Parts: sequence; C-alpha cells; structure tokens
Amino acid sequence: MRSGVIAQKVGMTRIFTDAGEHIPVTVLRLENCQVVGQRTAEKNGYTAVQLGAGRAKVKRLTRAQRGGFAVANVEPKRKVAEFRVSPENLIDVGAEITADHFVEGQFVDASGTSIGKGFAGGMKRHGFGGLRASHGVSINHRSHGSTGQCQDPGKVFKGKKMAGHMGDVSVTTQNLRVVKTDAERGLIMIRGAVPGAKGGWVLLRDAVKRALPEGAPVPGAFRKGAEDKAPVNEAAAQAPAEAEAAQPAEGGENA
Repeated sequence: MRSGVIAQKVGMTRIFTDAGEHIPVTVLRLENCQVVGQRTAEKNGYTAVQLGAGRAKVKRLTRAQRGGFAVANVEPKRKVAEFRVSPENLIDVGAEITADHFVEGQFVDASGTSIGKGFAGGMKRHGFGGLRASHGVSINHRSHGSTGQCQDPGKVFKGKKMAGHMGDVSVTTQNLRVVKTDAERGLIMIRGAVPGAKGGWVLLRDAVKRALPEGAPVPGAFRKGAEDKAPVNEAAAQAPAEAEAAQPAEGGENA
C-alpha cells in the first residue's frame, strides 16, 4: 500500500490523441506536497504518512500547528491529510512527492468535497418524479408527496428522502484513469470529472479495486529538497574560493 497525494483542482480541459480522438480530463496540480510527519506501529499503533500541501500564513496557524511544522522543518501547509501505508513504504519527513508518483494508464480513487447546491427540493436532490401536471394537482407539482404512514407507526422514519441541504459533502469517485502526468509542472490529468470545485483540494490514491500497475514507483516518486540542493550549494560555495585562488597576489605581476 503506497501513499497518496494532496492535489488542487485546476479545472477541466481535453487532450487529443494521435488518432484525433479527444479525451475530457480534469487537471490536478501538486503544490509543495511534502511529508510532514510519520505514524508508526510502535508509537501510534498504525503506519501512515502525514502530507501537507499549499502554503499557509503563519499568523493563521495555531501554536500546535506551528510546532508540528517546525519539528518537521517544512513550510506551513494549508492542507494536511494522512494516508495509510505499508511499513516498507514509509517516506522520510521533508520529502516532496512529484506528479510522476502515478503512471499513465493507472487507475486511482479521488476524494473531494462536492459543490454545495444549497437547499434543494426532492426532485433535484433525489430525482423524484413530482406530482401530476394536471387533474387535481394545484401549485404542488414539484412536491415530494406523502412522507409517512397512517396512525401506525404515525411518524416519519429517520433517513427519509426529503427536501434539504444538497452537496458540500465528502465524495469519492473510484477507478478514474490517469491520462497524462507532467512532473516538471506538477500536473496530473485524470479522465472524466473529479469531485469538488475549482481550487478545491482532492486526495488522490491508488485504486483499491485495481492492481498496482507495473512500473509504478515504490514507495513513491519524490525528491528530498535539502539533499537535492546540497550539491548545488556546495558548488556555489566553492566557486568564490576557486576564483580567489586563481587571482594573482597583489603586486605580484607588477613586481
């Protein structure tokens, strides 16, 4: 079991294949998706990685959140989520997961918060047929009709489908296919629609009903920011020293 990722929904577009067929896709962007914590069986009773994405203002964080990010030595994150993983698939704290964590053609499950519709009637919310358009029905054409029984039981059971708040709930869509990934720009393109509005956060993980395809990186595709930048910093530090060594001593040539 591998870790998932936290992505932000950009919007929908389409991709053309070599045969001229167009595929509708949802574009998801990875923005500084880093590991900010680990959960181990010895300490917590289960194995998981805690990921953070986006950037948050320090003044909007609680003291506990500031301390957690300080211990992980990462920038404050706007969105934090946990993903259960196998013990051998734990990722080090501070590693940044890249878009090539998923491979083209792979099936994934996407979880997000659906778009809120406000208060909706029975026909829009549950697909009721409504009442007759004529012959005795007046004004109440879109009502849901009777909701209970007679004297026995004399009440409306809990969970009855009625008018009410629609949308703004957690939704998971399974078996979505990854069409294309762009590791340089941090983009993942998923065929079809993904729950949520533009700019919303989406939790993307391997499909539970499909086998992991061959070629998928294990434990994942990521880069360690501090270690990757270390050689560059060392080279930059050595450059001035080498330049000074190459310069002749003051007055050496003139003497």
